[in-house]
Order: sequence, then structure tokens, then C-alpha cells
Amino acid sequence: MTPHNHAKAGDYAEAVLLPGDPLRAKWIAETFFKNPKLVNSVRNCLGYTGTWKGKPISVQASGMGQPSLSIYVHELINTYGAKTLIRVGTCGGLNAKVKVRDLVLAQGASTDSSIVKGRFGAFNYAPLADFGLLRAAAEKAEAAGMRYHAGNMLSSDIFYHANGMAGYDTLPQHGVIGVEMEAAALYTLAARLDVRALTICTMTDCLITGEEIDAEQRQTSLRDMVTIALDVAIQA
Repeated sequence: MTPHNHAKAGDYAEAVLLPGDPLRAKWIAETFFKNPKLVNSVRNCLGYTGTWKGKPISVQASGMGQPSLSIYVHELINTYGAKTLIRVGTCGGLNAKVKVRDLVLAQGASTDSSIVKGRFGAFNYAPLADFGLLRAAAEKAEAAGMRYHAGNMLSSDIFYHANGMAGYDTLPQHGVIGVEMEAAALYTLAARLDVRALTICTMTDCLITGEEIDAEQRQTSLRDMVTIALDVAIQA
């Protein structure tokens, strides 16, 4: 047990999905898992364990932003033995070629967060996904006929940027295709603690074109994304 998690040893599978939203964690468990069991409800940051296609699998809400995710990921790895962590979330688009409902596989994660850059002195550390997980996700998306993009994601600590898109203007020029709030910290912790991690997002609104999808389209897209993440997780 930890201050943020009352699960017992063995309550989590080695493979864990990480949505930010606790209600999305509940939806994943109740929609996809066989025999889901609630293992954590501290601060209502819900965690569940069940099976998917006969293999053990867990889901744990991580909250919003890199500080919150870092707490849960640190504890999942060090206290509960997690070996494969896949963030499943949504992102904004920073490139017009990325359309709403497309999958974005975060091959790398740039960031403005001191959580990453504060640890490396003069070096600009480049947080990266596990290549095996990335390759598996790309192959499954392609086999399912889903549009996907693998590339550099921005993990920002700022949701409401004071300067709007002007705050991101140099990033699309250098191949950054989407923005979310967690991947860089996940990848940095995974590298430090020698586990595997991947971030898969559905692009729900484009900051370039203003295009966005409604709630029904979002739910359908999330279902497809979670199915791929589960299949990758249990094969890891």
C-alpha cells in the first residue's frame, strides 16, 4: 500500500493501461475486462484488474498532468511490479495532416516540464517509447485499417496557453504532431526504472484547423484505441 493506493501486493497485473480520467478507467474495466475487480479507489483515482483474452490486465487512472502521472507510475512499478505501461488518452493536433479520430503513437515526447529537463543539467534528454510496443501498435492499427501517425508528441504542463498557438509555433515546424500532458514523464520514468512504456492517443481536436469531434464520435474512436492498446499490452 502507498499514500495514493490501497491495493495489496499482487492486485495489479504486470501490464497496466493508464487513462487520465478515473471514469474512463472504470469504463475500460467494465467494457473490456472479464471479471473486473476494483483494486484502488484512493482519491477516486480508480484502478481495476481483470483479464483480456484470457490474460491478466490492469487499468489505473493517472490524473491530469505529469506530476500526477509520475506518482502513480512510480508506485505501480516500484510497489506493484508493473512492467508494461500504456497511456491511453486524447490529444490535440499540431499538424494538419493529422485528422480527428486518427491514432497518434508517441514515438518521442518533447516537453516544457521541469520534471524531465530539471534532471539532466546541460543535456536535452529525449524521452522515447519502447520500440517493441510502438511497432506492435503500428502493426495492429495498420491491420485494422486505422489511420495512425507515429512521431514526436508534446507533453505540455500548460493546457490554456496564454499566447494560444503562438506558444507552439516552432514545434510543428520540427515535426511535432500532437499535444497532450503526460507522455514525457511516463517515458522518462520507464527508462529510469527499466520497464516498457507507450502512449497511444486519439486526436480529438486540431489546433491548426479547429476541427473537432463530438461525444459519440469520440467514444467510438476511444473504443478502437483501447482495443489496440489491450492487444499490445497482453502480448508484451
